[in-house]
Amino acid sequence: MSDVSLRPGMPVLRDGLWPGRPDAGPAAQSHRIGGGLVDRGRTLGFTFNGRRFEGYEGDTLASALLANGQRLVGRSFKYHRPRGILTAGSEEPNALVELGDGTHREPNTRATVTPLTDGLVAQSQNHVGPLSFDAMAVTDLAAPLIGAGFYYKTFMWPKGFWERVYEPLIRRAAGLGRLSTAPDPDSYDHGYLHCDLLVIGAGPAGLSAALAASRAGARVIIADEDRRFGGRLLAETYEVNGGSGAAWAAQTAAELAASDRVTCLQRTTVYGAFDHSVYGAVEVPARQDHRKPRQIHWRIYANRAVLAAGAIERPIAFANNDRPGIMMAGAVRAYINRYGVAPGRCASVFTTSDDGWRTARDLAASGIEVAAIIDTRPRDAVQAPPVQGVRAIYDAEVANTRGRLGLTTIRLTNGEEIYSDCLAVSGGWNPSVHLTCHKRGKPEWRDDIAAFVPSADAPQGMTVAGAANGTFSLAAALTSGHAAGAAAAQELGFGAGADAAARADDEPTGVKPHWYVGASAKQGRAWVDYQNDVTGKDIAQAHMEGFRSVEHAKRYTTLGMATDQGKTANLIGLALLSEAAGQSIAETGTTIYRPPYTPVPIGAFAGRARGKAYRPTRRTPGHDWAAAHGASFVETGAWLRAEWFAQPGETHWRQSVDREVMVVREAVGICDVSTLGKIDVQGPDAATLLDRLYANMMSTLKVGRTRYGLMLREDGIVFDDGTVARLGDDHFLITTTTAQAGRVFEHMEFCHQGLWPGLDVSFESVTDAWFQVAVAGPKSRALLERIVDAPFDLSNTAFPFMACSALNVCGGTPARLFRISFSGELAYELVVPSRYGPALMDRLMQAGCDLGVAPYGVEALNVLRIEKGHAAGGELNGQTTAAMLGLGAMVSAKKDCIGKVLSKREALVDAKGPRLMGFRPVQREAEIDAGAHFIAKDAEPSLATDEGHMTSVAYSPTLGHMIGLGLIDRGADRIGEIVVAYDAVRGRNTDVEIVSPYVYDPDGGKQRG
Repeated sequence: MSDVSLRPGMPVLRDGLWPGRPDAGPAAQSHRIGGGLVDRGRTLGFTFNGRRFEGYEGDTLASALLANGQRLVGRSFKYHRPRGILTAGSEEPNALVELGDGTHREPNTRATVTPLTDGLVAQSQNHVGPLSFDAMAVTDLAAPLIGAGFYYKTFMWPKGFWERVYEPLIRRAAGLGRLSTAPDPDSYDHGYLHCDLLVIGAGPAGLSAALAASRAGARVIIADEDRRFGGRLLAETYEVNGGSGAAWAAQTAAELAASDRVTCLQRTTVYGAFDHSVYGAVEVPARQDHRKPRQIHWRIYANRAVLAAGAIERPIAFANNDRPGIMMAGAVRAYINRYGVAPGRCASVFTTSDDGWRTARDLAASGIEVAAIIDTRPRDAVQAPPVQGVRAIYDAEVANTRGRLGLTTIRLTNGEEIYSDCLAVSGGWNPSVHLTCHKRGKPEWRDDIAAFVPSADAPQGMTVAGAANGTFSLAAALTSGHAAGAAAAQELGFGAGADAAARADDEPTGVKPHWYVGASAKQGRAWVDYQNDVTGKDIAQAHMEGFRSVEHAKRYTTLGMATDQGKTANLIGLALLSEAAGQSIAETGTTIYRPPYTPVPIGAFAGRARGKAYRPTRRTPGHDWAAAHGASFVETGAWLRAEWFAQPGETHWRQSVDREVMVVREAVGICDVSTLGKIDVQGPDAATLLDRLYANMMSTLKVGRTRYGLMLREDGIVFDDGTVARLGDDHFLITTTTAQAGRVFEHMEFCHQGLWPGLDVSFESVTDAWFQVAVAGPKSRALLERIVDAPFDLSNTAFPFMACSALNVCGGTPARLFRISFSGELAYELVVPSRYGPALMDRLMQAGCDLGVAPYGVEALNVLRIEKGHAAGGELNGQTTAAMLGLGAMVSAKKDCIGKVLSKREALVDAKGPRLMGFRPVQREAEIDAGAHFIAKDAEPSLATDEGHMTSVAYSPTLGHMIGLGLIDRGADRIGEIVVAYDAVRGRNTDVEIVSPYVYDPDGGKQRG
């Protein structure tokens, strides 16, 4: 194709002409030039806003859009101003798009790090109507009225407008992308990795560090957010070891991948550094279908780490510096050299450093016209060699720009206008210090590079290398990375390695701090934060209104929030704030960098723990047996338990529950109680540990006996109750409530490891190892005598109340038997290995057929325990004390235990405080409700007259009316008094009589018989 200009000044490219006018819209790969690392033999089709485009394998969505001439990619958050692609990496604040459609929609995805795939569907976001004609752009006209902090000032009045007017409007306007309202059909996963050395970043420094450490024999994990290792080497024309830098990166990556000591994680962002040398990382694996995980969350344990995360180029604030076509100079080089894409037809470069001259050189070498290099420095301060054929303007600045939906012209401070549809801006580089600050480290200011660098208080075991440490030249980055990797390997006991760092030249890296252009940056519309529409004027206004701390100014103006997190916006904002305060940037300081480094979807944190897998449902060994016998089930914590066992003719759950209660009271019932926590405790100091954990004395418990135990929290509140059985001198078995089993075990682990590590004791949760069945009722002994192997004696003399023993049942099956009762009847709990559970239930039913045996569920169990006055979930709610529950005497005066001191606080033992009592309606046919509050007769319901509340209620078939347990002030002194159970929710007020909580067999004769 011959070289023909479209109009005077229109550039001619070596691969041909740009078709059409600058505003004619995108054409098929119209901005594709020669070179690059993409595979031009594989064309990929994709759609953007419903329009079909093509790109190549190796493109990102951003590079493919630029290749097709699509400069306008989105709208800003606040003013809905046109936005184009600014960067080529994860720091991108503008090019946020929605990927996919329907249930697979993924909003706020950075186009700059989204690999192009065949069939990719992308939508721009944050606009109403077409992208090029956003109806919400009218907010830009109201900019003078909605500056920094306007929402704090505007929506205060009229007071009644907030819920009816302001909040609905704000909610409709808020947000960027749209989430699908349907459940996410994709899966996410979790994984754990261990290594000697974690290398974060696979640029020249990271590759050098990984190579040195792995050759020394260390196990290395190297992670990079890009799908291809190499970092800036992929975007530059550097030479390493006399050849292409990109080729060296590929060769090094191949060696690392082939090593059995190295794990290479592409498209993996290490987003946070945490305690104990643990690092969080999220991998986005390549996948051909939706059956593979969308993301994998890795928890990496590393003995040492090398942070080689590179640096982020910073912009310069000047009027209208946000137009599509204005890009970072390093990003322009990336699109030219890596992707073979021209960001524009006629480019200019605005720079404060030698880095901008490299961009001009690469632009010219690619055949793209360079209208001018505008350098803020004088000629003698520039170390970079001149670019042949390109006009250089020194001591100059870009003051303003033109172009409605994209850049067309730039205007200098001297009034000169230059046609450019691309402006490459280089304000210097900021080291990526983020991960060094995640454990409250504070970066330090370096004047020579005009940027913050990591300080000495980086996380323990972390070394920073390359550009992340302010070492910007290639040779220095290679050397520092190699030294960091070799040193880490040597510290871990591996050899130092004999290889030297790869060779490269030191390119010029000089920079002059230049944050903004003239007064326009502080008074006009010079953009500091592109995503949140924060201007230099907003920063000055925040300082004027008293928000002078960097943290206050950040929140008042929203500077550096959302996905940016200060990557591109932070330092300019700090410069403007420090100037307003009349101090240096070092004195002003920086905001606190917190994880995550880049956004992490909640799905990645959740992994597979969603839906039913969020909290896996646990089933007892007797679950299938209960289902076969007509049980209805209820979730109790993580368990499914049988509620009741309906029999033919029973049409209401109360019929089933009432029958089951009476079976226990009159004959014998069996109930699966395997969900109770079981912890086996053994060792010479087992009794000592239990004495310290429980409020009552356990060391005096005799072998073969069981004791009710009460456990307190450190603040004196009841933590849990259960039983402690002594099976041997140094062997105990404790049971906990179903709900607290896990927490009690964690508490014991903490106490042993953290408080008393010297105790010789070990314990293990054996909840799943044993099937446990309660056998309760006046005929329970007769039933057990039919299955217990001889010569075991079940008589009251030989096996009294609260006894325990190992024995055999059903002809040799090993078992344990505990004579304990929470129903008030003669009762036992029989325990066998889990696999025998269903068979045991069958054997009990067969053996007790003539005794009237029947299974009962948790509803009947609840009625039985309320009749007997036992505290359970409603009473053990994390707010009650032993004294409130009538168990104050259990807090032993002979020993210390966790929570004992604070349990004696005056307010907690005040006799006027609430006490657990029983309640029955004065009118026996009346209903009472859990949660009802107690009010004195003839008193007006209010907080001042509230005397307590009902904790548990049930219909008692034994007594023929409803009963309840509740906490009421001075309860023990008020037996026989009538109060009102006031239920505002249900609109029911019931007169109830205060009675003893032990309404059934208060003397306990039946359970001891």
